[in-house]
Amino acid sequence: QVQLVESGGGLVQAGGSLRLSCAASGRTFSAMGWFRQAPGKEREFVAVINWSGGSTYYADSVKGRFTISRDNAKNTVYLQMNSLKPEDTAVYYCAAGDRIVLVRTTPDYWGQGTQVTVSS
Repeated sequence: QVQLVESGGGLVQAGGSLRLSCAASGRTFSAMGWFRQAPGKEREFVAVINWSGGSTYYADSVKGRFTISRDNAKNTVYLQMNSLKPEDTAVYYCAAGDRIVLVRTTPDYWGQGTQVTVSS
């Protein structure tokens, strides 16, 4: 059974940092990424990474502040979030699939989400 389990969410002040983790089980994935959904808004793409880590893509809103990485030995993807802003408040979802171009839009698998709240 394939599972993606996120952790690391929480409450942080504006300007602070958090690191999210997503541990996959049941299989490995060529591409893994992160999406987020703020209250009253649609789910949006945040970042994605390929198997080797040599290709990464970010939403414009997080470029320069967030960094995605992965540890294939642990089958885990991370999202380091720095200089957090109140508008980053959302439920963050881990996503995975076999092609990076597809994971950016229609991932095959989703985690259950972890809440990130940034206070002003």
